[in-house]
Amino acid sequence: MTDPSHYLFWITSRAAGITAMVLASVSVGFGLLMAGRLGQGRAADRRPIHETLSLAVMLAIAVHGLSLLGDSFLRPTLLDVTVPFTFSYKTIPTSLGILAGWATFALGLSYYLRAKIGVKRWRMIHRFTVLAWAAGILHALLMGTDAGQVWFTLLVLVCIGPVVGLLAARYGLTQPRSRIPTPSGPPVAS
Repeated sequence: MTDPSHYLFWITSRAAGITAMVLASVSVGFGLLMAGRLGQGRAADRRPIHETLSLAVMLAIAVHGLSLLGDSFLRPTLLDVTVPFTFSYKTIPTSLGILAGWATFALGLSYYLRAKIGVKRWRMIHRFTVLAWAAGILHALLMGTDAGQVWFTLLVLVCIGPVVGLLAARYGLTQPRSRIPTPSGPPVAS
């Protein structure tokens, strides 16, 4: 039997990456919910939840990337896991993940700079979080050893479905169903 400690860093990175993907999807969905019509009225009360989710995403991303440093199969360097286009293993998907990670950190931590950059400007910048999330989803679909597995594909669909729906509602891509007018009065005989 193989020693499980040989795969400890890979398993840790894999688990942290999946956790980051799920938490990022919940956080982005929650942010869209707060920003949209459905979240109006009590959005300020929900900020601490959104902030906690965002910090948890950043922690999971950090664990995902840093635990790869101990992976005995890939053997990446710190440069490989922090700088896009430097790692020779699946360069494009890896770089997409690195860019998504850095963008998530920058956009997530920008919350603490709102007073300095202005709330209006911050909101404009923060909208790019969806792009960082999408890049992270693409990274997961193209990179991981679980990519292509039925359970993973279903998990990704569960993650992206609500976010795509909330995005569509937020940007007016969905329209409420119009009601068919009912005739007033008794039916007319022909």
